[in-house]
Amino acid sequence: MSTVSKSFPQESVPAPSIPLSEQDVVGRSALGIWLQIAFAYGLLEAALWTPPGRLDLAWMILTAAFILVMAFRGPYSAREMGVTFPTGKATIWIVGAGLILAATLWSCAALTGANAAPTHAMPLRTAWQYAVWAFLQQFMLQSFFFVRLESLLGSRRAVLATTILFSAAHIPNPILTVGTVLAGFFFCEMFRRYRNIFPLGVVHVILGLAMAASVSDALLHHMRVGIGFVQFH
Repeated sequence: MSTVSKSFPQESVPAPSIPLSEQDVVGRSALGIWLQIAFAYGLLEAALWTPPGRLDLAWMILTAAFILVMAFRGPYSAREMGVTFPTGKATIWIVGAGLILAATLWSCAALTGANAAPTHAMPLRTAWQYAVWAFLQQFMLQSFFFVRLESLLGSRRAVLATTILFSAAHIPNPILTVGTVLAGFFFCEMFRRYRNIFPLGVVHVILGLAMAASVSDALLHHMRVGIGFVQFH
């Protein structure tokens, strides 16, 4: 067995340099990913801050179309994007943790009096619409933003960066902005570990409905964000 002396310096072998042409390609690729992230998030913010109407609908359609096209034309596999069939282990851990979080949320609301005023219990039709929206949010959050930030920053930093984007999208609703820091970190960390959006979508629905049923609507403002929160009466 060969050994390396700790007492005397060894001859260093220079690492192979990357040709300038390859560096340019890598740089252009990274720039392209940053531009995709910035453009998609800009479209999303435009949709959130445009008053309801035709223009608002146009922004939402454009946002969804851009993210879907870029997601499925990108270099990331279905497994990397978390759109494959979930494993039993992932489902048990993620949904189990989500149920614990929902129970904790309800308990905290009861203990602090946040549920004193009427809450916004969703009718069945609205709950189904919210469920669909929750799964779409997880696709955008993880399958588009997280995987791209991960390729640029590494997985752990991507968890933090994606959490910040998720929380910022809920401004100026103070309850949701703070709550989505915690929820976003949970979602992104679970995605980093188990790589599947479907259990996360289930938990997103559970937490959202628990929030609406547990916290006073005077604080939540119908869970609206962006211009919807500002215009809420």
